[in-house]
Amino acid sequence: MSNSIQRDNLEYVDQLWHLFKKDSNLVTNDWRLFFEGVEFAGGLNQNQNEIQNPIQSDNQNYAIGVGGAGSTSEKGFNPKELSVYKLIMAYRQYGYLEAQLDPLTNSATPLDLLRLENFELSDRDLSLEFNAGYLLGFQTPVTLDKIVKTLKDKYSSKMALVCADALPDVQAWLYQEYEKSFSRDLSNEQKIRIANQLSEAESFEKFLHSRFVGAKRFSMEGAEAMLPMFDWMTQQSSDYQINESVVGMAHRGRLTMLNCFFEKPAEQLLSGFVGDSGTHNPFEEFDGDVKYHLGYRKIKKTKNGEMPVTLAFNPSHLEAVNTVVLGMARAAQRLQRDTKERSKVLPVLIHGDAAFAGQGIVQETLQMSQVRGYRVGGTVHIVVDNQVGFTTNPENSRSTPFASDVAKAIGAPVILVNGDSVESCVKAMDLAIKYRQFWKRDIVINMVCYRRYGHNEGDEPSYTQPQMYKIIKDHPTPREIYHKKLISEGVTTPQVLEAKYAELLAELDIKLQNVRQKEYPIEPYKFEGVWKGLRRSETSDFDQSLPIASGYPISKLKDIGQSLCQYPDGFTPHAKLSRLLDLRAKMASGEEKLDWGTAELLAFGSLLDQGYHVRLTGQDCVRGTFSHRHAGLYDFNTGEPYLALKQKYQGHAEFCVYDSILSEYGVLGFEYGNSISDPNFLSLWEAQFGDFSNGAQIIIDQFIISAESKWQQMSGLVMLLPHGFEGQGPEHSSARLERYLQLCAQNNIQVIVPTTPAQIFHAYRRQMIRPFRKPLVVMSPKSLLRHPMAVSELKDLSEGGFQEVILDEGIKNTKEVETLILCTGKLYYELAQERTKSSKTQTAIVRIEQLYPFPTKQIIAVLKSYPRLKNLVWAQEEPKNMGAYQFMYFKLSEVLFKEGFSHLPLHYVGRSEKSSPAVGSMARHQNEQAQIVKGCFSI
Repeated sequence: MSNSIQRDNLEYVDQLWHLFKKDSNLVTNDWRLFFEGVEFAGGLNQNQNEIQNPIQSDNQNYAIGVGGAGSTSEKGFNPKELSVYKLIMAYRQYGYLEAQLDPLTNSATPLDLLRLENFELSDRDLSLEFNAGYLLGFQTPVTLDKIVKTLKDKYSSKMALVCADALPDVQAWLYQEYEKSFSRDLSNEQKIRIANQLSEAESFEKFLHSRFVGAKRFSMEGAEAMLPMFDWMTQQSSDYQINESVVGMAHRGRLTMLNCFFEKPAEQLLSGFVGDSGTHNPFEEFDGDVKYHLGYRKIKKTKNGEMPVTLAFNPSHLEAVNTVVLGMARAAQRLQRDTKERSKVLPVLIHGDAAFAGQGIVQETLQMSQVRGYRVGGTVHIVVDNQVGFTTNPENSRSTPFASDVAKAIGAPVILVNGDSVESCVKAMDLAIKYRQFWKRDIVINMVCYRRYGHNEGDEPSYTQPQMYKIIKDHPTPREIYHKKLISEGVTTPQVLEAKYAELLAELDIKLQNVRQKEYPIEPYKFEGVWKGLRRSETSDFDQSLPIASGYPISKLKDIGQSLCQYPDGFTPHAKLSRLLDLRAKMASGEEKLDWGTAELLAFGSLLDQGYHVRLTGQDCVRGTFSHRHAGLYDFNTGEPYLALKQKYQGHAEFCVYDSILSEYGVLGFEYGNSISDPNFLSLWEAQFGDFSNGAQIIIDQFIISAESKWQQMSGLVMLLPHGFEGQGPEHSSARLERYLQLCAQNNIQVIVPTTPAQIFHAYRRQMIRPFRKPLVVMSPKSLLRHPMAVSELKDLSEGGFQEVILDEGIKNTKEVETLILCTGKLYYELAQERTKSSKTQTAIVRIEQLYPFPTKQIIAVLKSYPRLKNLVWAQEEPKNMGAYQFMYFKLSEVLFKEGFSHLPLHYVGRSEKSSPAVGSMARHQNEQAQIVKGCFSI
């Protein structure tokens, strides 16, 4: 309702009243609640036939009050009811601005907006009774004084609600449930449980602080309320039909959460402080990570059973774990067959205040919340509001009053809460879960607290926040505050509470002594659950000369191919696509050679046929950036989609293809999270152009590349990065191949540059049929998608497998070869055409299709197959300081030295060193390309 409504436009209210009486759905929720309150409290609904209009705009004899001496009269309606109503709505929308949220001050500046005078009310009205109190749950008329006190207590105290940007229905629901939640009392048993959890958290932190002085631990102190909040989540989970949770959080409080909530043995945590993390004898190329990056999985015991809770591993990069957790949650929901309601698995993200306001990945995470391919049924976000980001004050780190204000972009409600008011924090968690389960949307809890020892325990926070840390120094801990409260309420005694605290400290002392006497090693990953039957990869898996057999029977491929060309009766494909479908039918039957898009879809279909699942996402991946794939068709008349593979294998295997939000960072993180949680899915992400993956570099570097080494976390994620120099300028040429090769070590990823449809077919299938999972980076083609030479026979898909190296079939007599050109990608076809023109039969061209793991045996076999070899050439399109040259130079030099080819010179042919990947002129590009091609045959 607009605050501008005054006495002189009561006619407007009169019109709304008539609409309400006709159909309550014709007015907004706030007006509906108001009118219902007037009817109920004024006794107007005793007999529907006798109800008269309570708002008579032409009656000048308004009643002085409402109820008792000032009740609604037959002559009219007190317009101050509207004023009180507006006051209530103002507190609901803006009361948070004067709430007592800062535990260091517990005070706020009174908000001028909420003064009675702004609502045509005054102190003289405080003793009058009003029916509008019905909105706050009062069943009879109540004084304005009582209404104001109730509003201040509920909306401007140590918990507050921000939901003005939510939809009207959502607002009405929130007001009702928030006020119920606020008024709910906890049982003594629940209070004792909270008290013990605060003791657990503080004792663990104080123990570490005293035994390992100055050691980094990113303590929870000041935010200990997190522990009872999470305990409440698990204990009440069954009431809300939740049976699993996936959690992401930064460093702050992580060790305490691991010990006190996830119940990771304290010995394992303490060993990291003692100096032995159990990894001094590494296994399986496992290098480990610092203790405050580690994740954990625990089956928690609840009042009604068991509940698995997973804390995701994550690096220091702020908020990077957000979409990884969402991807993990989506996979868990799928494994539980909860893909419709998405209510069984609850994702929870814990954020820092400065990071939540400042990191762009937060916006990407929020935007995913209601997008079809990324929905997880809503996420509960908890902002641990330290009121400072490392050393930066809020006014220098954001442009909004609260860090959580960024959630307004999607209309997500925010519950603000004082971190020292632990019961309020628990109630906020309860309401957040209830909201998520009911609305399937994101909600934010902003817990305003502080950091007792600054950013980390080696920091001196008073350098930059001297006044804040003077207060913190003498400020009681949440445990001390809450224990004092329980003692004053007579719930327990000081002796009981202190005995529990002392007991916890004593137990930690015993565990530390054990750690100093015994090693607590990290155990190798156990392949259980959905990972059962798989194993860790070994060097021998990649050190081979014969391809893994990944062919699929021709009869089945033909059947899959024919289904790709069919669509339902009444469905009208685009006219141009009708011709494509006709061509694909011929390819599927063997009449025409296969192009890239058809081979790709056949690979997907063959995996689905075997019971594997496929998930492909990217900004335009349904059609394909270069319009080559068309995994789904759209009816030209209705726009309705049709996915042939999804239809064909429905009930047998899942085929999920989604055009994504315009994001690389967030989307790639989501797909990574999906891939680590369900190895039976071929998970693929496609960049529009290869170098667009630059925006996701944190996910690539900190997760995909190194997670197995750091955390024993395996993934089979496929990254499709279009790559090729075709005159489209610097930003649409290079997928930055050199960056991935620089990151290659310990067989951590696979990097391939396939040049035929059969190669991509076998690469996809190889990903799934091998008994391990390894990330795959594909320098995928652009012009080769339709190149007349880049085609394959149907039998090429039914036989053999992915070839790391493709020999030169154009050479009939290997003894004549004096020059061997090694290359990748589309350059091969340009070189092959040039050789045909010039009849250079003494030059062989061999494609290196897999750059890493480096195919040493295959390359040695190639070198030995040309007995009169005099020159070895590495040719590439990319500048000399980019592409594969610097990687290949050292790899090839080592092979030449060890295998007795030291006499063989290694030549480079390609673009010179550049700061930009490619030129912007088509003419210059073509000239450079021609020089590279000719240069290869002039050696």
